[in-house]
Amino acid sequence: MEYDVVIVGAGPAGLAAACRLRQLSSDISVCVVEKGSEVGAHILSGAVFEPTALNELFPDWKALGAPLDTPVTEDEIYVLRNASAGIKVPGMLVPKTMHNEGNYIISLGNLCRWLAGQAENLGVEIYPGFAAAEILFHEDGRVKGIATGDAGISASGEHKDSYTPGMELHAKYTLFAEGCRGHLGKQVIKRFGLDTGRGTQHYGIGIKELWEIDPGKHRQGLVVHSAGWPLQESGALGGGFLYHLENNQVALGLITDLCYANPFVSPFEEFQRYKQHPVIRQFLEGGKRLSYGARAITKGGPQALPKMSFPGGLLIGCDAGTLNFAKIKGSHTAMKSGMVAAEAVHAALATRGQEGEEITGFTDAFMDSWAGRELQLQRNFGPAQHKFGNVLGSAYAFVDINLFNGKLPWTLSDDLADHEQLKPAAQSRRIDYPKPDGVISFDRLSSVFLSNTNHEEDQPCHLTLRDPDVPIRHNLALYDEPAQRYCPAGVYEIVENSEGGKRLQINAQNCVHCKTCDIKDPTQNIVWVTPEGAGGPNYPNM
Repeated sequence: MEYDVVIVGAGPAGLAAACRLRQLSSDISVCVVEKGSEVGAHILSGAVFEPTALNELFPDWKALGAPLDTPVTEDEIYVLRNASAGIKVPGMLVPKTMHNEGNYIISLGNLCRWLAGQAENLGVEIYPGFAAAEILFHEDGRVKGIATGDAGISASGEHKDSYTPGMELHAKYTLFAEGCRGHLGKQVIKRFGLDTGRGTQHYGIGIKELWEIDPGKHRQGLVVHSAGWPLQESGALGGGFLYHLENNQVALGLITDLCYANPFVSPFEEFQRYKQHPVIRQFLEGGKRLSYGARAITKGGPQALPKMSFPGGLLIGCDAGTLNFAKIKGSHTAMKSGMVAAEAVHAALATRGQEGEEITGFTDAFMDSWAGRELQLQRNFGPAQHKFGNVLGSAYAFVDINLFNGKLPWTLSDDLADHEQLKPAAQSRRIDYPKPDGVISFDRLSSVFLSNTNHEEDQPCHLTLRDPDVPIRHNLALYDEPAQRYCPAGVYEIVENSEGGKRLQINAQNCVHCKTCDIKDPTQNIVWVTPEGAGGPNYPNM
């Protein structure tokens, strides 16, 4: 099938690009493919949403019924000193990027469903349940489009009765908007050397739950952020959040930076501990857990942002790394990157004879937008956290952002990749995590159940190993196989084999598509590839 523009991923960046393209011209044919079973099925974010980009894209979004129902009314930030004590930080000492006046607490999945409706009203074709599995190229090396994955292939590679071949989607321009650590975006970066001369990209893993709590404890519009315990005990970095939505619901989670060094750290277990802190537990007691999910975030800042253009396409949103880590927000910057991309593509398509040529000015155009300037202002926040820790790093950020408005004449860097930071198990402190109580804290499998994750069992495993022997020969011996701990879904297990030895068992059916294994595996031996379309989690309102 032929289109003017094909967009991979129906997240905020991809949908904003699709909407803006059709706003600019009803003659441009636009197709969006989405691997989730429906738009929003794979969308997970905190989420406190800054409406700047939405105000530009749909100034009348309130009249159109956008699901922004809970404006932020209160901001609280805590430094959790230990398992029982915490200090509330005065607002005057908080970096201004952490203030949320004018923002909304939302379900990003529901916002994407609404954006998809607006896109379809504008004439965009959206195909959920179709995973973009392969990049297609012209003979001269330009991107030609994508091919969706075949369905109905058995684990042994044979065609089943349900076999359906994939479809080729050709386009003058292909926009990759897959989110953090995109399967195809990663290939585009490598093929075209888009990260040449750029800083090292960094990531975090965000684990989130949605709860219905006692109405007497609910404070609609309250935003709580925290740093310190429990991650500080293992030397890990990151922080927690708890947001009071409408309908007596709260969204809470913990973001663990994937630069941690101790291979015994389990981000999932750290999150279970986090919920037991009195600052958080007070809201959860007497409540009911409704949903669970996990997703990696890209947090390297503008110094790690790759070149975003290449012959035949553009890289947008978190596929490139446009999240503002100082704000812990990426939806507004992702949307803006999609809107700038749409304007650049529209101009290119209007120039006869240049369709498909590289839009070389796109990266500069994005960085010259308010979103790019915002990222530049906060560029030192993440590296400062890595160099000085959460508390001192935040103090540095206060001086840098509040007092100097991000204009200090230097840019901090952190050149050691997350997967290179693990220390050997023999040099690390083993962590004995408490057993879940089934009331506030839970195990992985019951959590994955709440994510509605499902994959067709008899299909090729989408968690591939470059060398099947590495987990046992190297990772288990040196790091006690950290995959069994960093995975938030219980995908990786070390089990006894029939000869009395050990092997790595991959429970791919549990995978929630967070991409942590692809990022943190110390040998970069695990490669996440897309499974059949419609597989994975089915988040109703995350």
